[in-house]
Amino acid sequence: MFPLRRVYCIGRNYAAHAREMGHDPEREPPFFFQKNPDDICADGVFPFPELSNDVHFEIEMAVFLSAGGMNISEADAESCIFGYAVALDMTRRDLQGQAKKLGRPWEVGKSFAQSAPAGPVYPAKNIGHPRSGEISLDQNGVRRQTGDLSQMIWSVNEQICTLSRYFTLAPGDVILTGTPAGVGAVSRGDLLCGRIAGVGEIEVKVV
Repeated sequence: MFPLRRVYCIGRNYAAHAREMGHDPEREPPFFFQKNPDDICADGVFPFPELSNDVHFEIEMAVFLSAGGMNISEADAESCIFGYAVALDMTRRDLQGQAKKLGRPWEVGKSFAQSAPAGPVYPAKNIGHPRSGEISLDQNGVRRQTGDLSQMIWSVNEQICTLSRYFTLAPGDVILTGTPAGVGAVSRGDLLCGRIAGVGEIEVKVV
């Protein structure tokens, strides 16, 4: 089992997803938000949350750290990584949208119970450090999201480097590295199947 400490998420890290959310995909400074450590769940079940009628899936690669510090260089970033997993950043899109309009934080849309389903963590010593490869999500057997890890605007190493300027990273930290285009709504009864080439798979039932 991997001991969780903090969960950081980068926003709009694939150009096509930035466009579908109505933003310019130019390489601006990266920005991050957080989920709670206990938002990560590994039981393959996502309970449809209350207070929302528009909950979206976002397939992402999760990076699990075994070391940290402040002001980590890009060259040293990989030495901090324990492993990788396939994860979902589930989002109450209607509540997130309301918060955006009011200029408020996104927590109500992003940081709710079981909002980060995750698959098994695969150690980097076994799979290496994936920097390219297809990332995809199927909803009830229909392909909804397709991209490639190489399409990240900010690489994993750059994300670690940037985060470490603002926070002291430490073992147990997790970074969700962004989602490709194609995000969409879920309904109770849906089956979500995510895959990342070279990393693994995840299967989640919406209940």
